[in-house]
Amino acid sequence: MKIAGSVALVTGANRGIGRHFAQQLLERGAAKVYATARRPELVDIPGVEVLRLDITDPKSVAAAAAAAPDVTFLINNAGVFTSQNLIAGDLDKIRLEMDTHFFGTLDVVRAFAPVLAANEGGAILNVLSAMSWLAYDGANAYGAAKAAEWSLTNGVRLELAAQGTLVTGIHLASTDTDMMAGFDIEKNDPADVVRTALDGIEAGRIEVVADDATAALKAALSADPSVLYPQVVPAS
Repeated sequence: MKIAGSVALVTGANRGIGRHFAQQLLERGAAKVYATARRPELVDIPGVEVLRLDITDPKSVAAAAAAAPDVTFLINNAGVFTSQNLIAGDLDKIRLEMDTHFFGTLDVVRAFAPVLAANEGGAILNVLSAMSWLAYDGANAYGAAKAAEWSLTNGVRLELAAQGTLVTGIHLASTDTDMMAGFDIEKNDPADVVRTALDGIEAGRIEVVADDATAALKAALSADPSVLYPQVVPAS
């Protein structure tokens, strides 16, 4: 998959990582970049083609696919973070996490899969998270939804292989975007994350790990769960 000459569509392109994707795609020579958002008036990137897209609205998804029949590279970036736990959390907000990260992403993939097939296969990049692999008290709804999106990514990769579509997931730890503004912790530079993701796509990789913290977490998954969750281990 080559970025230069591609026709890309980025969901959630009005801010954060999505905005960086749209900018860097143009810098790398993409022939066209569809920058989509629920509120398209907030997209302010020179050189992009702006489309309205609410990934939780099937009619909006279908309209976007009809308006962009030349897409060869789909970037599923749109997301939400509601700071909900699973037991005492607001169930409507928990459902919003799943409706966005799992069902919304799936709806977009289903809508654009035939578009990519008609355009020689192309590629899909799903923006996942280190929390695809880690529960975190105070954000367990997000983690569950991202885990589901990771599984979705692995599944559609198999299903779309026959049409020649590369399906890649990028996992990243805390990154300096509006979504993470309230957290006083070390954060990735979103420009670095996007650069790493696009390099991975051009290299044909099916999984990209954006930072050392996420790499260490992935390595720890082979250990007993008590290593990652020592707080739940009974005192001896």
